[in-house]
Amino acid sequence: MKAVFGLGNPGLAYGLTRHNVGFQAVDLYRKVHRLKKKGRIESSALVYSHGDLLLVKPMTYMNASGPAVRGVLKRHGLSPADAIVIYDDLDLAFGRIRVLEGGGPGSHNGMRSVVRALQTDAIPRLRVGIEQEGRTKVGRDYVTDRFTPDEWQRIVPVLEDVVRAIDVYRDEGLQAAMNRFNRRD
Repeated sequence: MKAVFGLGNPGLAYGLTRHNVGFQAVDLYRKVHRLKKKGRIESSALVYSHGDLLLVKPMTYMNASGPAVRGVLKRHGLSPADAIVIYDDLDLAFGRIRVLEGGGPGSHNGMRSVVRALQTDAIPRLRVGIEQEGRTKVGRDYVTDRFTPDEWQRIVPVLEDVVRAIDVYRDEGLQAAMNRFNRRD
């Protein structure tokens, strides 16, 4: 069994924001695969099952995602190596994705919470770049803003790539996902 954790913030106010690309990836995966089964609440997270894959949206708000991730992993007897965390990244150019085996949390508070709760940075992750050259807003104001219509046109194909990366991760493993999706455009 493997788990995919899409980080984000619960609630309508955050639904279409840059900070919710993890939630958006989980939702698009469910839509692409026509998964109609309702999720269940486990360890402060909304969990959907798809065969041997758990799709998880922590409901603890972004900066406190770690305990929910830890709880779901523990409940299902999974290690951090059995999971991948999807999140937005201001340290990566808009539209780029990077699949990594682990590493520090960078400037991302949600990932910092996950690393702290698991007491390891050896958890696979899929970073979705949201950085824009010349942006006027900074930090929290930028990430909690909604995508502009132009950005939506550009981010939807990226989220479709994320869905494909989840499938590769599930079927062929992390290394295959890294090889296929860590390319320079």
